Amino acid sequence: MFFVDTLEFEGLGNRSYLAGGPDAAVVVDPPRDIDQVIATAARRGVRIAYVAETHVHNDYVTGGPALARTTGARYLVPAGASVRFDRTPVGDGDSITVDEGLVLRAMATPGHTPHHMSYVLEEDGRPVTAFTGGSLLIGAVGRPDLVEPRLTESLARAQHASAHRLADALDDDVRVLPTHGFGSFCSSSQFEGDATTIGAERKNNDALILDVDTFVAELLAGLDDVPAYYAHMGPANSSGPAPIDLTPPRSADAEEIASRLAAGEWVVDLRHRVAFAEGHVAGSFNFEGEGKLATYLAWLIPWGKPVTLLASTPEQIAAAQRELARVGIDRPAAAATGEPSTWVREDERPASFRRARFADLAEVRARGEQVVVLDVRRDSERSAGYVDGSVHIPVHEVHGRLGEVPAGEVWVHCAGGMRAAIAASLLDAAGREVVAVDDAFTAAGEGGLSLTAPVAID
Repeated sequence: MFFVDTLEFEGLGNRSYLAGGPDAAVVVDPPRDIDQVIATAARRGVRIAYVAETHVHNDYVTGGPALARTTGARYLVPAGASVRFDRTPVGDGDSITVDEGLVLRAMATPGHTPHHMSYVLEEDGRPVTAFTGGSLLIGAVGRPDLVEPRLTESLARAQHASAHRLADALDDDVRVLPTHGFGSFCSSSQFEGDATTIGAERKNNDALILDVDTFVAELLAGLDDVPAYYAHMGPANSSGPAPIDLTPPRSADAEEIASRLAAGEWVVDLRHRVAFAEGHVAGSFNFEGEGKLATYLAWLIPWGKPVTLLASTPEQIAAAQRELARVGIDRPAAAATGEPSTWVREDERPASFRRARFADLAEVRARGEQVVVLDVRRDSERSAGYVDGSVHIPVHEVHGRLGEVPAGEVWVHCAGGMRAAIAASLLDAAGREVVAVDDAFTAAGEGGLSLTAPVAID
Protein backbone atom coordinates (compact mmCIF):
# COMPACT_ATOMS: atom_id res chain seq x y z
CA MET A 1 0.00 0.00 0.00
CA PHE A 2 1.20 3.49 -0.77
CA PHE A 3 0.70 6.62 1.30
CA VAL A 4 0.59 10.36 0.64
CA ASP A 5 1.14 12.85 3.46
CA THR A 6 0.27 16.50 2.89
CA LEU A 7 2.35 19.31 4.36
CA GLU A 8 0.25 22.46 4.32
CA PHE A 9 1.54 26.04 4.45
CA GLU A 10 -1.54 28.18 4.96
CA GLY A 11 0.31 31.49 5.05
CA LEU A 12 1.50 31.02 1.48
CA GLY A 13 -1.45 28.97 0.26
CA ASN A 14 0.78 26.07 -0.80
CA ARG A 15 1.27 22.38 -0.12
CA SER A 16 4.11 19.89 -0.34
CA TYR A 17 3.77 16.13 -0.37
CA LEU A 18 5.57 13.07 0.98
CA ALA A 19 4.54 9.92 -0.91
CA GLY A 20 5.88 6.41 -0.86
CA GLY A 21 5.66 2.83 0.26
CA PRO A 22 6.90 0.79 3.23
CA ASP A 23 10.58 1.66 2.76
CA ALA A 24 11.12 4.69 0.52
CA ALA A 25 9.41 7.93 -0.44
CA VAL A 26 9.53 10.98 -2.68
CA VAL A 27 9.01 14.58 -1.58
CA VAL A 28 7.26 16.85 -4.09
CA ASP A 29 7.91 20.61 -4.01
CA PRO A 30 9.50 20.81 -0.53
CA PRO A 31 9.49 24.01 1.56
CA ARG A 32 12.69 25.71 2.59
CA ASP A 33 12.33 24.57 6.21
CA ILE A 34 13.07 20.91 5.54
CA ASP A 35 13.12 19.82 9.18
CA GLN A 36 9.39 19.17 9.17
CA VAL A 37 9.66 17.09 6.00
CA ILE A 38 12.38 14.97 7.57
CA ALA A 39 10.30 14.61 10.74
CA THR A 40 7.28 13.46 8.72
CA ALA A 41 9.37 10.83 6.96
CA ALA A 42 10.82 9.71 10.30
CA ARG A 43 7.32 9.22 11.71
CA ARG A 44 6.53 7.06 8.69
CA GLY A 45 9.78 5.16 9.09
CA VAL A 46 10.69 5.67 5.43
CA ARG A 47 13.80 6.83 3.63
CA ILE A 48 13.54 9.93 1.42
CA ALA A 49 14.91 8.52 -1.81
CA TYR A 50 13.81 11.29 -4.19
CA VAL A 51 13.04 14.98 -4.09
CA ALA A 52 10.99 16.22 -7.06
CA GLU A 53 10.31 19.78 -8.21
CA THR A 54 7.38 20.43 -10.52
CA HIS A 55 8.94 23.74 -11.59
CA VAL A 56 11.22 26.57 -10.52
CA HIS A 57 8.93 28.31 -8.06
CA ASN A 58 8.10 32.01 -8.16
CA ASP A 59 6.32 32.34 -4.82
CA TYR A 60 8.60 30.71 -2.25
CA VAL A 61 12.15 29.55 -1.70
CA THR A 62 12.53 25.84 -2.24
CA GLY A 63 14.14 23.44 0.19
CA GLY A 64 14.89 20.98 -2.58
CA PRO A 65 18.69 21.28 -2.79
CA ALA A 66 19.12 21.26 0.98
CA LEU A 67 16.78 18.30 1.45
CA ALA A 68 18.56 16.29 -1.25
CA ARG A 69 21.97 17.04 0.28
CA THR A 70 20.82 16.21 3.80
CA THR A 71 19.11 12.92 2.95
CA GLY A 72 21.25 11.78 0.02
CA ALA A 73 18.14 11.71 -2.18
CA ARG A 74 18.23 12.15 -5.94
CA TYR A 75 17.02 15.63 -6.83
CA LEU A 76 14.58 15.55 -9.76
CA VAL A 77 14.15 18.83 -11.65
CA PRO A 78 12.49 19.36 -15.05
CA ALA A 79 15.13 19.14 -17.75
CA GLY A 80 14.02 22.43 -19.30
CA ALA A 81 14.53 24.42 -16.11
CA SER A 82 17.53 26.74 -16.15
CA VAL A 83 19.30 26.06 -12.85
CA ARG A 84 22.85 26.36 -11.57
CA PHE A 85 23.18 23.36 -9.27
CA ASP A 86 23.55 19.59 -9.53
CA ARG A 87 20.31 17.72 -10.14
CA THR A 88 18.84 14.83 -12.11
CA PRO A 89 17.12 16.31 -15.18
CA VAL A 90 13.68 14.81 -15.78
CA GLY A 91 12.00 14.67 -19.17
CA ASP A 92 8.50 13.86 -20.35
CA GLY A 93 7.74 10.16 -19.88
CA ASP A 94 10.64 9.43 -17.54
CA SER A 95 9.77 6.98 -14.78
CA ILE A 96 11.33 6.56 -11.35
CA THR A 97 10.78 3.57 -9.10
CA VAL A 98 10.12 4.96 -5.62
CA ASP A 99 9.47 1.66 -3.87
CA GLU A 100 8.41 -1.84 -4.86
CA GLY A 101 5.40 -1.55 -7.16
CA LEU A 102 5.40 2.23 -6.86
CA VAL A 103 6.50 4.31 -9.84
CA LEU A 104 6.58 8.08 -10.38
CA ARG A 105 6.04 9.02 -14.02
CA ALA A 106 6.88 12.50 -15.33
CA MET A 107 4.39 14.26 -17.58
CA ALA A 108 5.26 17.58 -19.22
CA THR A 109 2.55 20.12 -18.42
CA PRO A 110 3.84 23.55 -19.46
CA GLY A 111 1.76 26.65 -18.78
CA HIS A 112 2.54 27.92 -15.30
CA THR A 113 6.15 27.91 -16.51
CA PRO A 114 7.54 26.72 -19.86
CA HIS A 115 9.31 23.78 -18.19
CA HIS A 116 6.56 22.67 -15.79
CA MET A 117 6.35 18.95 -15.00
CA SER A 118 3.58 16.97 -13.28
CA TYR A 119 4.29 13.61 -11.66
CA VAL A 120 1.84 10.72 -11.78
CA LEU A 121 2.17 8.13 -9.02
CA GLU A 122 1.41 4.61 -10.25
CA GLU A 123 0.76 1.63 -8.00
CA ASP A 124 1.33 -1.69 -9.78
CA GLY A 125 1.02 0.11 -13.11
CA ARG A 126 -2.23 1.93 -12.28
CA PRO A 127 -2.22 5.75 -11.90
CA VAL A 128 -3.55 6.70 -8.47
CA THR A 129 -2.38 10.26 -7.81
CA ALA A 130 -1.20 13.20 -9.91
CA PHE A 131 1.08 15.81 -8.34
CA THR A 132 0.21 18.73 -10.58
CA GLY A 133 2.22 21.58 -9.02
CA GLY A 134 1.07 24.78 -10.72
CA SER A 135 -0.71 23.10 -13.63
CA LEU A 136 -4.19 21.71 -12.87
CA LEU A 137 -5.43 23.12 -9.55
CA ILE A 138 -8.73 22.81 -7.70
CA GLY A 139 -11.15 24.57 -10.03
CA ALA A 140 -8.38 26.64 -11.58
CA VAL A 141 -4.89 26.57 -13.08
CA GLY A 142 -1.62 28.20 -12.14
CA ARG A 143 -1.31 31.71 -13.51
CA PRO A 144 0.75 32.01 -16.71
CA ASP A 145 2.05 35.57 -16.25
CA LEU A 146 4.90 35.06 -13.78
CA VAL A 147 7.72 34.29 -16.20
CA GLU A 148 7.80 36.89 -18.97
CA PRO A 149 5.00 39.18 -20.23
CA ARG A 150 5.63 38.23 -23.85
CA LEU A 151 5.02 34.57 -22.99
CA THR A 152 1.79 35.05 -21.03
CA GLU A 153 -0.71 34.29 -23.79
CA SER A 154 1.22 31.33 -25.18
CA LEU A 155 1.60 29.91 -21.67
CA ALA A 156 -2.13 30.37 -21.06
CA ARG A 157 -2.79 28.29 -24.17
CA ALA A 158 -0.28 25.73 -22.93
CA GLN A 159 -2.16 25.56 -19.60
CA HIS A 160 -5.33 24.62 -21.48
CA ALA A 161 -3.51 21.92 -23.43
CA SER A 162 -1.76 20.58 -20.32
CA ALA A 163 -5.03 20.33 -18.39
CA HIS A 164 -6.53 18.34 -21.26
CA ARG A 165 -3.46 16.13 -21.46
CA LEU A 166 -3.85 15.21 -17.80
CA ALA A 167 -7.59 14.63 -18.17
CA ASP A 168 -7.14 12.51 -21.29
CA ALA A 169 -4.44 10.34 -19.73
CA LEU A 170 -5.96 9.73 -16.29
CA ASP A 171 -9.14 8.12 -15.00
CA ASP A 172 -11.79 10.05 -13.09
CA ASP A 173 -10.83 8.59 -9.70
CA VAL A 174 -7.19 9.73 -9.84
CA ARG A 175 -6.52 12.24 -7.09
CA VAL A 176 -5.20 15.65 -8.12
CA LEU A 177 -2.70 17.08 -5.62
CA PRO A 178 -1.51 20.56 -6.65
CA THR A 179 1.12 22.67 -4.92
CA HIS A 180 -0.72 25.96 -5.41
CA GLY A 181 -4.35 26.97 -5.17
CA PHE A 182 -5.10 27.16 -1.45
CA GLY A 183 -4.84 30.94 -1.26
CA SER A 184 -1.62 31.26 -3.24
CA PHE A 185 -1.27 34.20 -5.62
CA CYS A 186 0.21 31.66 -8.06
CA SER A 187 -3.34 30.49 -8.71
CA SER A 188 -5.20 32.17 -11.57
CA SER A 189 -8.30 32.38 -9.34
CA GLN A 190 -9.43 31.25 -5.91
CA PHE A 191 -11.88 28.42 -5.48
CA GLU A 192 -13.23 26.69 -2.42
CA GLY A 193 -12.23 23.11 -1.79
CA ASP A 194 -9.64 20.98 -0.12
CA ALA A 195 -9.47 17.92 -2.38
CA THR A 196 -10.26 16.99 -5.95
CA THR A 197 -10.00 14.33 -8.61
CA ILE A 198 -9.66 14.26 -12.37
CA GLY A 199 -13.39 13.52 -12.60
CA ALA A 200 -14.33 16.51 -10.45
CA GLU A 201 -12.10 18.79 -12.51
CA ARG A 202 -13.71 17.61 -15.74
CA LYS A 203 -16.98 19.01 -14.39
CA ASN A 204 -15.75 22.15 -12.63
CA ASN A 205 -12.52 23.44 -14.16
CA ASP A 206 -12.81 26.05 -16.92
CA ALA A 207 -9.66 24.67 -18.51
CA LEU A 208 -11.57 21.44 -19.18
CA ILE A 209 -14.95 23.02 -19.91
CA LEU A 210 -14.26 26.02 -22.15
CA ASP A 211 -12.76 26.10 -25.62
CA VAL A 212 -9.19 27.33 -25.70
CA ASP A 213 -9.91 30.85 -27.00
CA THR A 214 -12.64 31.53 -24.44
CA PHE A 215 -10.54 30.03 -21.66
CA VAL A 216 -7.50 32.15 -22.52
CA ALA A 217 -9.53 35.36 -22.83
CA GLU A 218 -11.20 34.82 -19.44
CA LEU A 219 -7.97 33.72 -17.77
CA LEU A 220 -6.03 36.77 -18.93
CA ALA A 221 -8.87 39.13 -18.03
CA GLY A 222 -8.97 37.78 -14.49
CA LEU A 223 -5.28 38.06 -13.62
CA ASP A 224 -4.60 40.29 -10.63
CA ASP A 225 -1.50 41.97 -9.19
CA VAL A 226 1.63 39.90 -8.66
CA PRO A 227 3.29 40.17 -5.24
CA ALA A 228 6.48 42.21 -5.63
CA TYR A 229 8.66 39.67 -3.85
CA TYR A 230 7.99 37.09 -6.57
CA ALA A 231 10.68 38.83 -8.60
CA HIS A 232 13.27 37.52 -6.13
CA MET A 233 12.05 33.92 -5.78
CA GLY A 234 12.85 32.61 -9.26
CA PRO A 235 16.49 33.78 -9.23
CA ALA A 236 17.00 32.39 -5.71
CA ASN A 237 15.59 29.01 -6.72
CA SER A 238 17.51 28.88 -9.99
CA SER A 239 20.83 29.49 -8.27
CA GLY A 240 20.20 27.12 -5.36
CA PRO A 241 19.06 28.70 -2.08
CA ALA A 242 21.31 28.89 0.95
CA PRO A 243 20.39 26.58 3.84
CA ILE A 244 17.85 28.00 6.24
CA ASP A 245 18.99 29.48 9.57
CA LEU A 246 16.29 29.47 12.23
CA THR A 247 18.43 30.27 15.26
CA PRO A 248 16.68 32.90 17.41
CA PRO A 249 17.40 36.54 16.56
CA ARG A 250 19.14 38.80 19.06
CA SER A 251 16.98 40.45 21.68
CA ALA A 252 16.26 44.18 21.36
CA ASP A 253 15.41 46.55 24.20
CA ALA A 254 13.40 49.78 23.95
CA GLU A 255 16.47 51.87 23.08
CA GLU A 256 17.43 49.59 20.22
CA ILE A 257 13.88 49.52 18.88
CA ALA A 258 13.82 53.31 18.86
CA SER A 259 17.22 53.44 17.17
CA ARG A 260 16.16 51.06 14.45
CA LEU A 261 13.03 53.06 13.76
CA ALA A 262 15.09 56.24 13.60
CA ALA A 263 17.38 54.56 11.08
CA GLY A 264 14.42 53.86 8.80
CA GLU A 265 14.32 50.14 9.45
CA TRP A 266 11.02 48.25 9.74
CA VAL A 267 9.71 47.23 13.14
CA VAL A 268 6.89 44.74 12.69
CA ASP A 269 4.37 43.94 15.40
CA LEU A 270 3.00 40.42 14.95
CA ARG A 271 0.15 40.69 17.44
CA HIS A 272 -3.54 40.59 16.53
CA ARG A 273 -4.89 43.82 15.09
CA VAL A 274 -7.11 44.45 18.12
CA ALA A 275 -4.14 44.40 20.47
CA PHE A 276 -2.07 46.54 18.11
CA ALA A 277 -4.74 49.22 17.83
CA GLU A 278 -5.02 49.39 21.62
CA GLY A 279 -1.29 50.01 22.09
CA HIS A 280 1.88 49.78 20.01
CA VAL A 281 5.27 51.31 19.42
CA ALA A 282 4.80 54.52 17.43
CA GLY A 283 6.20 53.97 13.93
CA SER A 284 5.82 50.18 13.99
CA PHE A 285 3.73 48.28 11.45
CA ASN A 286 1.11 45.61 12.14
CA PHE A 287 1.36 42.36 10.19
CA GLU A 288 -0.51 39.67 12.08
CA GLY A 289 1.48 36.51 12.66
CA GLU A 290 -1.70 34.49 12.24
CA GLY A 291 -2.57 36.16 8.93
CA LYS A 292 -0.79 35.97 5.60
CA LEU A 293 2.38 37.30 7.19
CA ALA A 294 4.92 36.17 4.61
CA THR A 295 2.79 37.20 1.63
CA TYR A 296 1.99 40.73 2.74
CA LEU A 297 5.17 41.64 4.58
CA ALA A 298 7.33 40.37 1.72
CA TRP A 299 5.06 42.21 -0.74
CA LEU A 300 5.28 45.57 1.02
CA ILE A 301 8.74 45.77 2.54
CA PRO A 302 11.56 47.27 0.44
CA TRP A 303 13.58 44.18 -0.41
CA GLY A 304 16.58 43.79 1.87
CA LYS A 305 15.31 46.27 4.47
CA PRO A 306 16.24 45.08 8.02
CA VAL A 307 13.22 44.00 10.04
CA THR A 308 12.75 43.73 13.81
CA LEU A 309 9.92 41.53 15.06
CA LEU A 310 7.73 42.23 18.10
CA ALA A 311 5.40 39.62 19.61
CA SER A 312 3.90 38.46 22.86
CA THR A 313 5.93 35.24 23.09
CA PRO A 314 9.18 33.73 21.77
CA GLU A 315 7.10 31.02 20.09
CA GLN A 316 5.36 33.64 17.97
CA ILE A 317 8.72 35.09 16.94
CA ALA A 318 9.97 31.63 15.97
CA ALA A 319 6.87 30.86 13.90
CA ALA A 320 7.13 34.19 12.07
CA GLN A 321 10.84 33.74 11.46
CA ARG A 322 10.16 30.34 9.91
CA GLU A 323 7.42 31.65 7.65
CA LEU A 324 9.42 34.67 6.52
CA ALA A 325 12.42 32.50 5.70
CA ARG A 326 10.21 30.59 3.28
CA VAL A 327 10.09 33.71 1.11
CA GLY A 328 13.70 34.75 1.54
CA ILE A 329 13.39 37.22 4.44
CA ASP A 330 16.23 35.78 6.49
CA ARG A 331 17.57 36.54 9.92
CA PRO A 332 15.50 39.29 11.55
CA ALA A 333 17.77 42.07 12.72
CA ALA A 334 16.37 41.71 16.24
CA ALA A 335 13.26 40.74 18.17
CA ALA A 336 11.43 41.57 21.38
CA THR A 337 8.64 39.87 23.29
CA GLY A 338 6.26 40.98 26.00
CA GLU A 339 4.00 44.05 25.96
CA PRO A 340 4.16 47.47 24.26
CA SER A 341 4.92 49.14 27.59
CA THR A 342 8.27 47.31 27.63
CA TRP A 343 9.08 48.21 24.03
CA VAL A 344 9.00 51.98 24.49
CA ARG A 345 11.44 54.15 26.42
CA GLU A 346 10.61 55.35 29.94
CA ASP A 347 9.58 58.82 28.80
CA GLU A 348 7.28 57.50 26.07
CA ARG A 349 3.85 55.86 25.93
CA PRO A 350 2.47 53.36 23.42
CA ALA A 351 0.51 54.84 20.54
CA SER A 352 -3.03 53.75 19.63
CA PHE A 353 -5.85 54.33 17.17
CA ARG A 354 -9.55 53.58 16.97
CA ARG A 355 -11.33 50.58 15.47
CA ALA A 356 -14.89 50.61 14.12
CA ARG A 357 -17.55 48.83 12.08
CA PHE A 358 -19.14 49.87 8.80
CA ALA A 359 -22.26 50.83 10.73
CA ASP A 360 -20.15 53.33 12.68
CA LEU A 361 -18.93 54.83 9.43
CA ALA A 362 -22.52 55.13 8.23
CA GLU A 363 -23.42 57.03 11.41
CA VAL A 364 -20.50 59.41 10.96
CA ARG A 365 -21.55 60.13 7.38
CA ALA A 366 -25.18 60.56 8.46
CA ARG A 367 -24.07 63.30 10.88
CA GLY A 368 -22.45 65.09 7.97
CA GLU A 369 -18.87 64.62 9.20
CA GLN A 370 -16.30 64.74 6.43
CA VAL A 371 -13.93 61.79 6.64
CA VAL A 372 -11.73 60.01 4.11
CA VAL A 373 -12.77 56.44 3.31
CA LEU A 374 -9.80 54.43 2.04
CA ASP A 375 -10.48 51.09 0.34
CA VAL A 376 -7.32 48.93 0.31
CA ARG A 377 -8.76 45.90 -1.47
CA ARG A 378 -7.39 44.67 -4.78
CA ASP A 379 -8.74 45.98 -8.09
CA SER A 380 -10.71 42.79 -8.72
CA GLU A 381 -12.44 43.09 -5.36
CA ARG A 382 -13.34 46.74 -5.82
CA SER A 383 -14.78 46.05 -9.27
CA ALA A 384 -17.50 44.02 -7.56
CA GLY A 385 -18.73 47.08 -5.63
CA TYR A 386 -17.42 49.82 -3.33
CA VAL A 387 -18.43 52.48 -0.82
CA ASP A 388 -19.54 55.63 -2.61
CA GLY A 389 -16.93 58.37 -2.43
CA SER A 390 -14.16 56.10 -1.22
CA VAL A 391 -10.54 56.45 -2.28
CA HIS A 392 -8.92 53.30 -3.63
CA ILE A 393 -5.29 52.33 -3.03
CA PRO A 394 -4.56 48.57 -2.82
CA VAL A 395 -2.82 47.67 0.42
CA HIS A 396 0.44 46.73 -1.30
CA GLU A 397 0.65 50.26 -2.76
CA VAL A 398 -0.27 52.25 0.34
CA HIS A 399 3.27 52.66 1.69
CA GLY A 400 4.47 54.20 -1.56
CA ARG A 401 1.38 56.37 -2.07
CA LEU A 402 0.80 57.84 1.39
CA GLY A 403 0.95 61.31 -0.10
CA GLU A 404 -2.10 60.56 -2.24
CA VAL A 405 -4.39 59.96 0.74
CA PRO A 406 -6.52 63.12 1.11
CA ALA A 407 -6.23 65.23 4.24
CA GLY A 408 -8.47 64.47 7.17
CA GLU A 409 -9.37 61.54 9.37
CA VAL A 410 -8.95 58.29 7.40
CA TRP A 411 -11.34 55.35 7.82
CA VAL A 412 -9.57 52.44 6.16
CA HIS A 413 -11.23 49.18 5.20
CA CYS A 414 -10.63 45.98 3.26
CA ALA A 415 -12.81 42.87 2.91
CA GLY A 416 -12.42 41.60 6.45
CA GLY A 417 -10.05 43.65 8.60
CA MET A 418 -6.53 42.24 8.34
CA ARG A 419 -5.35 44.33 5.39
CA ALA A 420 -7.11 47.38 6.80
CA ALA A 421 -5.03 46.92 9.95
CA ILE A 422 -1.84 46.83 7.90
CA ALA A 423 -2.78 50.01 6.06
CA ALA A 424 -3.95 51.70 9.26
CA SER A 425 -0.59 51.01 10.86
CA LEU A 426 1.22 52.49 7.85
CA LEU A 427 -0.92 55.63 8.04
CA ASP A 428 -0.57 55.84 11.82
CA ALA A 429 3.21 55.59 11.52
CA ALA A 430 3.10 58.47 9.05
CA GLY A 431 1.28 60.64 11.60
CA ARG A 432 -2.21 60.42 10.11
CA GLU A 433 -5.36 60.24 12.24
CA VAL A 434 -6.79 56.85 11.36
CA VAL A 435 -9.72 54.56 12.15
CA ALA A 436 -9.40 50.88 11.21
CA VAL A 437 -12.67 49.36 10.02
CA ASP A 438 -12.59 45.81 11.38
CA ASP A 439 -15.61 44.37 9.63
CA ALA A 440 -16.68 42.20 6.70
CA PHE A 441 -17.37 44.22 3.56
CA THR A 442 -20.75 42.52 3.27
CA ALA A 443 -21.75 44.61 6.31
CA ALA A 444 -21.16 47.90 4.47
CA GLY A 445 -24.51 47.97 2.72
CA GLU A 446 -26.29 46.34 5.64
CA GLY A 447 -24.89 49.06 7.90
CA GLY A 448 -26.49 51.82 5.83
CA LEU A 449 -23.65 52.88 3.53
CA SER A 450 -24.39 53.73 -0.08
CA LEU A 451 -22.52 51.42 -2.45
CA THR A 452 -21.66 51.62 -6.10
CA ALA A 453 -22.50 48.25 -7.64
CA PRO A 454 -20.57 46.74 -10.54
CA VAL A 455 -21.73 47.63 -14.02
CA ALA A 456 -23.61 44.78 -15.65
CA ILE A 457 -22.34 43.79 -19.09
CA ASP A 458 -24.75 42.03 -21.44
